[in-house]
Amino acid sequence: MDIVILAAGQGKRMRSALPKVLQPLAGRPLLSHVLETARALSPRRICIVYGHGGAAVRQAFPDEDLIWVQQEPQLGTGHAVAQALPALASLDGPAATILVLYGDVPLIRPSTLERLVKAAGQDKLALLTAELANPFGYGRIVRSHGKVVRIVEEKDASDEERQIREVNTGILAAPREGFARWLPKLSNANAQGEYYLTDIVALAVAEGMPVVTVHPDDTWETDGVNDKAQLARLERIHQRNQAARLMAAGVTLADPERIDIRGELICGRDVFIDVGCVFEGRVEIGDGSRILPYCVIQDAVIGKDCTVGPFARLRPKTVLADDVHVGNFVEIKNSTLGAHSKANHLSYLGDATIGQDVNVGAGTITCNYDGANKHRTVIEDEAFIGSDTQLVAPVTVGRGATVGAGTTLTRDAPPGQLTLSRAKQVTVPGWKRPVKKNKE
Repeated sequence: MDIVILAAGQGKRMRSALPKVLQPLAGRPLLSHVLETARALSPRRICIVYGHGGAAVRQAFPDEDLIWVQQEPQLGTGHAVAQALPALASLDGPAATILVLYGDVPLIRPSTLERLVKAAGQDKLALLTAELANPFGYGRIVRSHGKVVRIVEEKDASDEERQIREVNTGILAAPREGFARWLPKLSNANAQGEYYLTDIVALAVAEGMPVVTVHPDDTWETDGVNDKAQLARLERIHQRNQAARLMAAGVTLADPERIDIRGELICGRDVFIDVGCVFEGRVEIGDGSRILPYCVIQDAVIGKDCTVGPFARLRPKTVLADDVHVGNFVEIKNSTLGAHSKANHLSYLGDATIGQDVNVGAGTITCNYDGANKHRTVIEDEAFIGSDTQLVAPVTVGRGATVGAGTTLTRDAPPGQLTLSRAKQVTVPGWKRPVKKNKE
């Protein structure tokens, strides 16, 4: 099997300089979702037909296993597949079947496509169709005595044909040899002046090839994106699906409608996630951990029985051991916190190695950047960092050390001792606060 993905559309209704197939859904381009599904089918080759914003699209997907074919000008879906056919034919080993997908239809399930390809076999044209309560705008499936005979587009349909509720989704599979016969015969004598891929149905029927149909389990699988409202609708469908998967695995969500997963979220048993949390990249959460409201967590590992949030931010390469507490308005990046350590308030911990049973006071900052390079802070086991402390890296706080509140630490703090740096407190007798002068 070869897969052809049509991704040449401009997407004018998106009102964006970004090509339509690069518009983000769950933090990834639409085309990325389609490619992930395509690869799940283990095809021999994947060919992407691109056009508008071509350079940006190709740069976004530098994968060596992709074949790129430019469609210029864009003369319709039939014309697009016709551009791909020679590129596939030039490669060794003819494929029995070609599956046509769309770069702006991101939620199609691999299982649905597997059924479609199986239905096509090596000698049928298989169409993915859907029954819609409101089929306006879609091509209609025209049948005679139950058999598909053709597809008619909305603008070319009669009043009677517009009453048909079975619609073409555009996704189809057929023998490669069939495409080679049909595509040169397509005409652009229609309301759009384009070469419709759907016209191959009538050609297949005319030569006696069976045309079969497969339905998706959910109609949203075949929904495409043409504007920002449709993109937002599919975003919420995708997030609901992710939430359902988590809950089926035993995760407790305070509100399944208020979670955003923009990557891969792996949870252990008895994990609780409160409202408004965003997960990006690959995030792992251990058994019994609690993520409180409005946290942003990216490419991080959270151990067992941890509490994170509310309003915490864990950036890439953050690793929390078991029973770690990270509180409100704490930001952590490229750092590890050992078991039972706490940073409960208003702190920034970047490029730090923090041991076990460490207490980080409110307002603590690891000053990891000197304007040119990053440096590491080490806080050893059982240290206590007082509030409003600046740790100017590279610096080490020894095991069991205490750093007094308000300290700017520029040298290592020895183990087991109190280290602090403060200006002498002074009271000025007779001082009075300035008052505003009368305006003339």
